[in-house]
Amino acid sequence: MTNTHPSRPKNLGEVEQLVMDYVWTHGPTSSEACREALASSRPMKDSTIRTVLRRLEEKGYIEHEIEGRTFLYRASDARQNVAVRAVKNIIDRFCGGSAEQLVLGMVDNAVLNRKQLERLARKVAEMQGAEKKEGKS
Repeated sequence: MTNTHPSRPKNLGEVEQLVMDYVWTHGPTSSEACREALASSRPMKDSTIRTVLRRLEEKGYIEHEIEGRTFLYRASDARQNVAVRAVKNIIDRFCGGSAEQLVLGMVDNAVLNRKQLERLARKVAEMQGAEKKEGKS
């Protein structure tokens, strides 16, 4: 079983994203189970789903193990970890490595709604409170 976690994630195509969403949601799966589950939204031939799974494995998103005569595919990493690496890549490429610039750009362009901004402000306040407590210890 291979386990490659790309530091710079390779982009996912539309079908690859559908397959990853299924794998992240349902856990280990065979190509047949995945193909059947996606059939209503995206019908695919058996050879197509196997190609998609192979490409996802080459990109480091999934890994497989053999159970009997069946390949079982599982995510190499949690969805959130993959998302964090993708966002880090965006920050590095487009914001000069500054997460602050990314967040400010999102605020300036109304990407975050009021509720999200309030949660973000609470999280910042919590972290500042924790830092003050650590400084007094």
